[in-house]
Amino acid sequence: MTTLDRDETHAPAAPTRPVVTGRPLPLRVAAPLAVAAGLALLVAFPPYGVWPLAPVGVALLAAATHRRRLRAGAGLGFLTGVALFAPLLAWTNLHTGYLPWVLLSLLQAGYLALLGAATAWVSPLVDRVRWSWPVLTGLLWVGQEALRDRTPFGGFPWGRLAFSQDTSPLLRLASLGGAPLVTFAVALLGGLLVTVAWHTWTTLRPTTPINPAGTGSTTGPSVDGADAAPATGSSARRWAPVAVPAALAVALTAGALLVPVAAAGSGATVTVAIVQGNVPRLGLDFNAQRQAVLNNHVDATLELAARVAAGQQDQPDLVVWPENSSDIDPLRNPTAGARISQAADTVRAPILVGAVLLGPGAGQVRNAGILWRPGTGADLDQLYTKRHPVPFAEYVPLRDVARMVSKQVDLIRNDFVPGSTPGVVRVGPAVLGDVICFEVAYDEVVRDTVTGGAQLLVVQTNNATFDVAEARQQLAMVRLRAVEHGRPALMASTVGVSGFVAPDGRVSDATGFNTREVVVRQLRLDDGRTLATRLGWWPEVALAALAAAALVGAAVVRRRQRIMPG
Repeated sequence: MTTLDRDETHAPAAPTRPVVTGRPLPLRVAAPLAVAAGLALLVAFPPYGVWPLAPVGVALLAAATHRRRLRAGAGLGFLTGVALFAPLLAWTNLHTGYLPWVLLSLLQAGYLALLGAATAWVSPLVDRVRWSWPVLTGLLWVGQEALRDRTPFGGFPWGRLAFSQDTSPLLRLASLGGAPLVTFAVALLGGLLVTVAWHTWTTLRPTTPINPAGTGSTTGPSVDGADAAPATGSSARRWAPVAVPAALAVALTAGALLVPVAAAGSGATVTVAIVQGNVPRLGLDFNAQRQAVLNNHVDATLELAARVAAGQQDQPDLVVWPENSSDIDPLRNPTAGARISQAADTVRAPILVGAVLLGPGAGQVRNAGILWRPGTGADLDQLYTKRHPVPFAEYVPLRDVARMVSKQVDLIRNDFVPGSTPGVVRVGPAVLGDVICFEVAYDEVVRDTVTGGAQLLVVQTNNATFDVAEARQQLAMVRLRAVEHGRPALMASTVGVSGFVAPDGRVSDATGFNTREVVVRQLRLDDGRTLATRLGWWPEVALAALAAAALVGAAVVRRRQRIMPG
């Protein structure tokens, strides 16, 4: 008998305090629902972008795990996690082999296993107060993401529910409570959907009540009093448990449209150019490849300067190059530095260069954004070092242990060291909030730049070793950050997708993938702070604390009912 099969067996009630419970969904139904939940969540994210399927996926997982033992709930949650993360993170295996992709996908699925177990654990609370189901669902999802975003090695926030809502009305909630509030709203909608579906199913199906003494038999699925259809009463009263949650779901989605977001900043106007230089594909060794990437960005900037000189393009106040646009350290390599100076001098604007810098110690490197001014070159006072390097990609924690799993870790010869200060870069006409690549997924890394004075959010990234799906998922995060902090934003990529994002989340001038393009746009800056910026991490703390309280409350209810945990 498997763990999931054992879930269908219930502990007998204590003679002095009989327990009347309903049964979970049959395993033959619950397991497919768990897989369907993961697939629904997957399709909610870019590049598919069918955002209404996110609450549907939440609802399916909640239904599959309701009333199950902990191990069964964990198993079903794990099925959902694999169905979601294996395809969502498929871009991680394009150049590194299958092992990192498999391990990362299984690790992330493990957090949904914890969510499945937690959902099963709070079932007694749901059965006692059916109206608590939506709120409990929302709280548990926020708690799961808060844990996943931070563990292990600083966490991996990819696949947060909030990042699936870049075209949804719920995106506007980010200005009130950031990504955690958007996740809570999505999961709350899922809880409302499962409340409606569960009541409808239990109302319409034929049932025979369980004998309270535990000696009777049933001809259909057994239910508790909360699920049983009322024997008397008006039709309106009978269907109120369906109509009310459905109406609340519609009201929440429509009401999000009433949340005000800034359409444009209220400060000075600057003209910004994004240079997407593209990368060569074949035929070059490592050093030649790095030089070719730098040359591509220099040449594209020189072409921009020529258009400006001919009156075909506005003079930019700032040019942004992507992450890894100069993998040759321009502070130590005179040829690389001279090429960047040539570009800055010719375009007559400072360039924010994504560079790999050697040091500070032997065998160490830094992933940095450095401001290169025309006439004077590198401005070392305006240099941002990536604060959150990616484990097992930019540095290898526990290298000796990791080598036992795969010797490929030794391909990362030099560990990237993290910076210690937020990416606040002062250009002159604007103060930039610079974050590099995956850092856009971390709430505090972006917020720290805004509280430090950033007027324009800049995401420098290199998608050359990934694919267009990963790039579009990252752009969805930029859209949320723009709304969250009421700032114009941009993403500059080596190969795409690059583009500008307004403070209301609208994308402009998005580039193609694997193309060489330069886009220029006037942006109005902003110094104001949204409620989300002012509150910082407190919405997440409050919601996660309530999730922990719900788990404790479920333990109390279980003890009182003499229901042993699975």
